[in-house]
Amino acid sequence: MKAFPKKLLPLTLFGIAITSLFSVQPAQAYTVRLQQMGSNVVATGSGAINLMGLSFAGPGGASPFISPQSGIIFTGPLGSADRYVGYTGPTSFGSGQFSVANATSGVLVGIIGNTSPGAALLVPPGYVSGNALSSSSTFDNATFASLEVTPGTYVWTWGTGLPNQNFTLIIGGAGVPDGGSTVSLLGCALVGLAALRRKLLC
Repeated sequence: MKAFPKKLLPLTLFGIAITSLFSVQPAQAYTVRLQQMGSNVVATGSGAINLMGLSFAGPGGASPFISPQSGIIFTGPLGSADRYVGYTGPTSFGSGQFSVANATSGVLVGIIGNTSPGAALLVPPGYVSGNALSSSSTFDNATFASLEVTPGTYVWTWGTGLPNQNFTLIIGGAGVPDGGSTVSLLGCALVGLAALRRKLLC
């Protein structure tokens, strides 16, 4: 068996490092996607929330509903929740007043975007920052027009910019930009690979 060429060893190690870099995915921030599915509108939420930078406002509870004009969306079953305050963001995402979900799953999660005294981010009782959350609500025989929501991306933020210090609502096909981080990493990797290749060919 031939020995592994010494000149190829650095290139191989570099390739392994780059592969590892892109295979490790950080926990995604909590995002609710509101989509038209057949004759229904479905709100599906998933991801993690970092509570650092928010203040605990006591226990509470809610039913699964949306109120676009007040910036309110709660997904998951009727139940109790912990309330947190201290975020900023849009105060509405449409002109609709009040629509109750017909079916739900997961846990109760939601946000009140308006500036009323009762505005709060709701998470399951005893929720620990960084734990994965999953929630959904279905509005039967509904459309974006009937719910009076405005397609787009709405983001509430808090804290000092740590990962997952935000709650995002995406209505329709809009996406969440990654801020160019993936492109930057790929660019650096390609530059490094080209430099290493030139060195090996010398």
